[in-house]
Amino acid sequence: MSALAVRTFLTLFVVLNPVGLAPVFVGLAGSRTPRERERIARKAVMVAGGVLMSFWLGGAWLLGQLGITLEAFRVAGGLLLFRIAVGMLFAKDERGTEEEEEEARLRSDIAVFPLGIPLIAGPGAVASVMILASEASAVRGGGAIVPLALAMVLALNYVSLRISAWVTALMGKTGVNVITRVLGLLLAALAVQYVADGARPLLHAG
Repeated sequence: MSALAVRTFLTLFVVLNPVGLAPVFVGLAGSRTPRERERIARKAVMVAGGVLMSFWLGGAWLLGQLGITLEAFRVAGGLLLFRIAVGMLFAKDERGTEEEEEEARLRSDIAVFPLGIPLIAGPGAVASVMILASEASAVRGGGAIVPLALAMVLALNYVSLRISAWVTALMGKTGVNVITRVLGLLLAALAVQYVADGARPLLHAG
């Protein structure tokens, strides 16, 4: 179970990417007061946590209602994560469109959109939470693994947002891009594994 816990934490860390979120936050909220930046960071993490926990609790029920097998969702989630990973490898944020980014700059409250959704609780994060929840449910005593790992990674996201200006100044754009590319490579490998794990039983069933 410890191996599953470590893998769950690392998967969520790579997908939610606290380091890569720092420069985005500086660009969106760098002109706000420290008090306002703290409020935005706290609200964004809470919103993202609520969304991801909802899918952790009700994701399996939703798939059942839609008639989607876990294997099919695993393949779809892997393909989605691979697309995000390619964007990370080229140091490009794929979690929002140019129109959404422009709208975000004009909004007075950016905590819910685009920070909470989709920059933190994006489609890749949702897919990962649901897949990891299904894996943890098959392990005795594994029910608490995903929420605990998610809480830890969200806490790191909050810390990253709070010290985003310092992180960006210390590492520079190049440093952030290097880490983002490394995480993107790991995410690409994870995405391929998701597709392989999902496709195998689907092919055998056919």
